[in-house]
Amino acid sequence: MSTSGTGGASAAGVVETERTESTDGRTATAVVARPAPAASTRSGTPGPPSSPPPPPLSPEPEVQRPARGWGLPLVVLIIGMFMSILDTSIVNVAIPVIQKQFGVSTDSIQWISTSYTLTEGVIVPISAWLGARVGLKRLYIWSLVLFTVASALCGLSGDLGTMIFFRIMQAIPGGLIPVTCLTLVYRLVPRERIGAAMGLYGLGVVVAPGVGPTIGGYLVEYIDWRLIFYINVPIGIVGALAAVVVLAKVPSEPSKPFDFIGFLCVAGSLFSLLLAVEEGSNWGWTSYPVLILFALAINLLALFVVVELQVKHPLLNIRIFAYWPFVNSLLLVSTLSVGFFAELFYIPTFLQNVQGWTPWNTGLTLLPQAMTMVVLMPIAGTLYDKFGARWPAIIGLLLTATGLFLLSRINVDISRGELVVSMVIMAAGLGLGFMPVMTGGLSTLPPDVADSGSTVNTLVQRVSSAFGLAALTAMVTANQAQFMSDRSALLQGSGTGADPRILAMQEQGPSGLIPLWQQLSMHVQTEAYSNAFFLTGCVTLAGVVLALFLRRGAPTAGAEKPMVH
Repeated sequence: MSTSGTGGASAAGVVETERTESTDGRTATAVVARPAPAASTRSGTPGPPSSPPPPPLSPEPEVQRPARGWGLPLVVLIIGMFMSILDTSIVNVAIPVIQKQFGVSTDSIQWISTSYTLTEGVIVPISAWLGARVGLKRLYIWSLVLFTVASALCGLSGDLGTMIFFRIMQAIPGGLIPVTCLTLVYRLVPRERIGAAMGLYGLGVVVAPGVGPTIGGYLVEYIDWRLIFYINVPIGIVGALAAVVVLAKVPSEPSKPFDFIGFLCVAGSLFSLLLAVEEGSNWGWTSYPVLILFALAINLLALFVVVELQVKHPLLNIRIFAYWPFVNSLLLVSTLSVGFFAELFYIPTFLQNVQGWTPWNTGLTLLPQAMTMVVLMPIAGTLYDKFGARWPAIIGLLLTATGLFLLSRINVDISRGELVVSMVIMAAGLGLGFMPVMTGGLSTLPPDVADSGSTVNTLVQRVSSAFGLAALTAMVTANQAQFMSDRSALLQGSGTGADPRILAMQEQGPSGLIPLWQQLSMHVQTEAYSNAFFLTGCVTLAGVVLALFLRRGAPTAGAEKPMVH
């Protein structure tokens, strides 16, 4: 009997000699190649000897082929993600210099950031639809090109009005890039390697805000503030060209209808909410404009939910909120985001306003925490692939809370070393916990709603960061007023108990009390920041309870059942 064709099968399976007995009593011997224990034949029905068995499955090569193919595309996506997020943090460093050069008020110059935030919030919800309609690769490339052009135009701006207009133009592709990148990651990377991929992808999500102040501080202090926009031009050109060559084409759905009513509802809700959050401290949190905006945001959001549950092709599939692991990850991502962006906002302000450091030195102080995340995020991705999200998240939340509690010990005379140690501990927690939490939630969604999951995840990060920071700032402002009143009451400038040092200052005229007022303001500001860090530390520590509900094993797409049907 011929045995040709069995050698290739035996390489991946087991070669066995099988004896069969025919109806006339004769015995025949056949060599059969079986795949190793994965497959079994139905008892009593051996295949005909003249027909070779089908080629056995070889699972290992199937895993390795995509694993070799997603590394370079992932790097291309990280470039775009890093550029879009870096821009949001690097611009904040230059705002005081731009204000001085344009000669405008503080309220007016803030619209450089506010206009970008509002536009981005409106654009993000349609990212998933645009990706499906025109194709993810094409959308990503055009977003990079438009972002690069808008960045160059921002650098050429000669007045505030022009700058705000070009910032709006920049925010349109800036809102599309994060969702498009995240969706492409889940399309290109095999599920069993998604943790490692997301660990690298997180370098653009979390590290960019960390290194932004350092890069921005150097450019503003030693070169020219316009370079904070021009720096995007070469990065964008390289990223777009690389995307054309490297990224695989993703099929589009050109006939997918646009949910216009749903878009108006969610865009109006987000615009109202973000505007109220951005201007609440200036207009007053209990003022009529802010209260009307909050009411409008809530009502439009409720209408959006009703519309999305009724239409055949919703803009966002809100049924993803029926999956508890995804909702749980959103809560934890929000918790970590608020703590991180609070630290990025208050520590630079403290170093420059209280300790009098330059933007460049301030950026150097923040650099070690960024480097910590660069090292730990890829490690966290590998840990996720092996152990799931629960333990990296728990350890990350505990470290983040510890770092925030250490930052709550901040005082006017705190050393640079103490600050760096506290921020590095917090950054270690973020590096270990952030991406496993986000990946664990997204990986439990079925593939047909993964695009909506990416969009919602990006929205929640943006809104929670803005809303949390606004709430903390409102608390800090109230604390400062209260602390100033309490401390001022302890200073006796007249009567029998008057402090002789204050009397000596009064003899120099009104200007003699300025140093005392400055010193008092610095202590009050620092104490208010301390309370903010302590509160965020408590909230982060409470997040450990939610982390206990994360899965220990690496989730697979669609493995979770929805909470409701």
